[in-house]
Amino acid sequence: MSVPALKLDHKTADRAWRLTLMMVGMLTVARLAALFATPLELYPDEAQYWLWSRTLAFGYFSKPPMIAWLIWLTTHLGGDGEAWVRLSAPLLHGATALIVSRIAGRLYGGWSGLVAAAIYALMPGVVLSSGLMATDAPLLFFLSLTIWAYVDLAEARAPRRYAVALGMGVALGLAFLSKYAAIYALGSIVVHAAISKEARARWCPAAISLFLAAFVITLAPNFAWNARHHFSTVKHTASNANWSGHHLFNVRELIEFIGSQFGVFGPVPFAALLGGAIWLSARKRLSSPDLLLLCFSAPPLIIVAGEAFVSRANANWAGAAFVAGSVLTAAWLLRWNARRWLIGGLAFEALFAAFFMACMVSPKLADATGLSNGFKRVRGWDQTVQAIIDRAREEQASHGGVTAVAMDDRFVYNAAAYYGRDYFGAPGAPPLKMWVHEAHPQNQAETEAPLDAASGRRALIVSLEGGYRPEIEQDFRQTSDLQIARVRLDKKRSRRIDLFIAQGFAPLPRDPITGLPPEPKRKP
Repeated sequence: MSVPALKLDHKTADRAWRLTLMMVGMLTVARLAALFATPLELYPDEAQYWLWSRTLAFGYFSKPPMIAWLIWLTTHLGGDGEAWVRLSAPLLHGATALIVSRIAGRLYGGWSGLVAAAIYALMPGVVLSSGLMATDAPLLFFLSLTIWAYVDLAEARAPRRYAVALGMGVALGLAFLSKYAAIYALGSIVVHAAISKEARARWCPAAISLFLAAFVITLAPNFAWNARHHFSTVKHTASNANWSGHHLFNVRELIEFIGSQFGVFGPVPFAALLGGAIWLSARKRLSSPDLLLLCFSAPPLIIVAGEAFVSRANANWAGAAFVAGSVLTAAWLLRWNARRWLIGGLAFEALFAAFFMACMVSPKLADATGLSNGFKRVRGWDQTVQAIIDRAREEQASHGGVTAVAMDDRFVYNAAAYYGRDYFGAPGAPPLKMWVHEAHPQNQAETEAPLDAASGRRALIVSLEGGYRPEIEQDFRQTSDLQIARVRLDKKRSRRIDLFIAQGFAPLPRDPITGLPPEPKRKP
């Protein structure tokens, strides 16, 4: 009787895999179509990553290098248009959904692979992430490869075990080169080994050595880059935690973070993941695959929730939990025969995905439904930069030009670098510079292109919303010719930039404790 049953399992698995390929393929094609059809512009962080990709390195001020490498690859294939900057995001998420399916099929069999892929691919966080270029897409892709290799390690025998351990080390190293949140996976492996005899049995000294060697060698160039740059990326990542803030033990922040996970992972999947983890753990009814996946999904959620409680946390900081979480949720919902909840949850998320893609193609739909605020940072940058270029050309025609165009906001600097690439990249164009607000650089633009005395002889200053204009004025001997430009973003919102000429850059000393410039003297 076991043979027919085994054949039925193979038939079910093959059919589920074919349906998974069809679903993920169709969804990815739809996302690519929306990506090439959208009039939405690059978010300034995306423009920053594009700027990084012009000069390949093993690290950058605020992020590891993978995102710049991917943009370099896709823009060299198709050009510098917005869609080509973002191209790898939907492709990587599609590939991750397929790997998630393989993990689920390996651990639970049957239809779990199809369900897990659907939960991952329709996850609201993945829906949003597929429409822009950020570090989450490569992180989750390489994390899924790491978990897949870890699952395979249990049944692999030498010499294949050594190859799997080696590949797993490379995959985890590449996850670290995508985003340092990959450290959760390393902790998950240690936790699983500490609490599970079965987990320890999959390792041998040679496999451990190969895994660690591959991981260290893959990560070593980025570590060396950080060492040469005073560990700027590590420091920036640590500063985001803001543990030195004044609002420690913030219950409201914790509640908001937990609530946000229903939006990131989806209402039904996160409720099933959270409730199942608590209930099955309390009743000690976790299977071996359950325990493995829980070790990969629980630490990011617990640690980031703790961070939210003592300081703050963004909704996507626990995203590393949801590769394993998608598999675990699929297995539990199928085990509990909760088909109505599963279908209802996926249908809701599919509607959200369709609505989001429709808003990408036609942003007026977002305006009509009162959601235009969510798209304001991907609108109007081309016009904003054009206003800056027009003023620079006027100065060239009437006064012989300026020694620099200097920004007080990294968003405007990054947008100018991308949308003004033809103008600022031309011979004789003024250089792009950053006015440094504090005593030490706070971003890569301030590090690599700070305004100095030579470039500040007669600079065109661009102040976003005029917020730092008083502080900027006191760093110069003379300012003149103020012009205020506004770019309409939607019916209610506009972006303001203050444009003025500043001569004789001589910055005042910054406060040695706060790093801030002295309080400007306000005019009566």
